[in-house]
Amino acid sequence: MHLFGLTGGIASGKSTVAARLRALGVPLIDADELAREVLSPGSEGLRQVAQVFGAEVLDASGALDRKALGRRIFIDEAQRRKLNAITHPRIAALSLQRANELARAGQPLACYEAALIVENGGADSFRPLIVCACPEDVQAARLQSRERISQQEALSRIRAQKPTSEKVAVADYVIDTSGSLEENARQTDDVLRQICARFGVDLTRYANRG
Repeated sequence: MHLFGLTGGIASGKSTVAARLRALGVPLIDADELAREVLSPGSEGLRQVAQVFGAEVLDASGALDRKALGRRIFIDEAQRRKLNAITHPRIAALSLQRANELARAGQPLACYEAALIVENGGADSFRPLIVCACPEDVQAARLQSRERISQQEALSRIRAQKPTSEKVAVADYVIDTSGSLEENARQTDDVLRQICARFGVDLTRYANRG
């Protein structure tokens, strides 16, 4: 099985591209979903997060309060490193488990979707790598609308990640997500066609589903 990567900065349109790939029948391994799993109530990962960051990052039920944790890690790189040390090894192990399950099921392709592939030095582990890109002001507007936060907070979250230009520089394919949903879908379909051709995968497996 060929596992290719999908990444992009926060509010870069990555989820929209991932949804299109899913609609076409490409299996997705979503790092955000895995992160929720490794920090689920009662998990060892969540216990360690509470130990490191304090009970204030838990809600009344004992589950993770993601907004409270986000306020801590987006303004402090040292805090982000502490969180990553807890979550990344667990996410990596779960990703490998999911990939092995898909390979055993006979899937020829799968996509690993994660915001920090480039930041974590994993670009060459997920080739070809697709990067979703749009101008920073578009990212900020999307993030403000989605999270109901100020422009300043939105920009601080965006700038806590690598600049889009650095991700584009190591990409095999770039999808410009600043246009319409139809244009995003057209670009995604074209990239999938190229990936199928690259690996000799029958494109009809993913045709006429979107």
